[in-house]
Amino acid sequence: MELKKILVGIEGIKAKGSLDIKISNLDSDSRKIKENGLFVAIKGFDVDGNDYIKSAIENGAVAVMTTPDVDKKLLREIADKVTIIVVPDTRLGLALASCNFYGNPSKKFKLVGITGTKGKTTTSFMTKAILEKQGYKVGLIGTIATYIGDKKLEDSDRTTPESNKLQKIFYKMAKEECDVVVMEVSSQSLKLNRVAGCDFDIGVFTNFSEDHISPKEHPDMQDYFNSKLKLLKMCKVGFTNADDLMVAKVPKLLPECNITTYGIDNYCNLLAKDITITNSYVDFKVKLETRNERVKVCIPGRFSVYNALAAISIAKELKCSAENIKDALLEVRVPGRSELVNNKRELTIMIDYAHSPESLENILSAVKSYTRGRVISVFGCGGDRDSGKRPIMGEISGRIADYTIITSDNPRTEDPQKIVDQIEEGIKKTKANYEVIVDRTQAIETAIKMANKKDIIVLAGKGHEPYQEINGVKHPFDEREIVKTKIVQAVEAVTGLATHKIQVFEMQS
Repeated sequence: MELKKILVGIEGIKAKGSLDIKISNLDSDSRKIKENGLFVAIKGFDVDGNDYIKSAIENGAVAVMTTPDVDKKLLREIADKVTIIVVPDTRLGLALASCNFYGNPSKKFKLVGITGTKGKTTTSFMTKAILEKQGYKVGLIGTIATYIGDKKLEDSDRTTPESNKLQKIFYKMAKEECDVVVMEVSSQSLKLNRVAGCDFDIGVFTNFSEDHISPKEHPDMQDYFNSKLKLLKMCKVGFTNADDLMVAKVPKLLPECNITTYGIDNYCNLLAKDITITNSYVDFKVKLETRNERVKVCIPGRFSVYNALAAISIAKELKCSAENIKDALLEVRVPGRSELVNNKRELTIMIDYAHSPESLENILSAVKSYTRGRVISVFGCGGDRDSGKRPIMGEISGRIADYTIITSDNPRTEDPQKIVDQIEEGIKKTKANYEVIVDRTQAIETAIKMANKKDIIVLAGKGHEPYQEINGVKHPFDEREIVKTKIVQAVEAVTGLATHKIQVFEMQS
């Protein structure tokens, strides 16, 4: 494609060199640039793309996009080698250029964007299940993985991909004739223009609470909220949670947008009532088509009702039948979201992605309401993220759980001991029974050894993640496999002890 066509819609461009040259690839990673490439230099939190312009040229870049503050000496050095494009914002430039390069693929299917502090993944899986039951071919992009129908394209390393990768995925989904694409839209992707140029048909704002407040994410809650609000401004139709204090303000904040609401406690367009919550499912009544229908979802917890309502709102907009909505929600399962792990000891062990104060409080409160025995909470907090939430989460677990094991999550580049110490500051404010075991595998093993069939173990924080990130390296760490291994070891230990006792008794007799 000609460079001038790739640059359509990007404002404030200053160029030196030919815009008629052919471009065969574009990227913000110089290592991925090939012959006839366009390199977009982005200044990140840790790396400045301008430092890699020469490397990109060596790899085949014939054009470079940068910002006005680039070193002028560098520009003089490369002026006779490549076309130089200067734009006010290279993140926005990359997004719009990628849309053009891949032929604006999001215009070729219905695009559904889901944002919110919690519930994005579950809502997206529920939505995908309903739409496929209706007969749509569906693509899904989110925190767990990218799918086209049942085919998994790849596991995800972030909720919303970088803009050029996102448009490449859209291109593939359009080529495979997806009718609808459902995607989780993170606040970071909205703030950093990763989804700029996307043609959203439907947007959902699930809820809003403290998360992602750090120097590398959002400086404060207002910035976090405003970032999420951008999605609703980009959509033709929006759905919001009427029961969430901040999200309930959205329709008045955006009077120009077509927004309808769902909820349980407050006036809304789609209301759930007569709710039943058990340890294995929730069911409720909601109006589908012309009458109230009872809907059952096999993911326990009140929050599952909200996620289901969001998915139903999308499904109704896309003309799904009541029967298909009910059947799909009955069958749907979501990896790492209130996921129960079957095991030989028949213990109730739940894996959940809860990694913020509100999500931890929600999951612990939910299981507390229906568990006959003790709630055993095993959790930690991620490194290089909002440290202010650590003592808050410690206090929450101490207040709700019957026993808490504070452990490591993804420490990243931080000292795990420092993180658990900060969590412990919060739990000390309660009269909780707890212990600290920094090694997460040992923490899980301890929880399994102390639990009985009436108890529930909640492994919170990592959810679907099959790794633990330590000092920039992702080590294999799948909690499902760890649970199975420790359960087998526990069963074998008990069996061995029983055999030993029998042998001793026989010898004595």
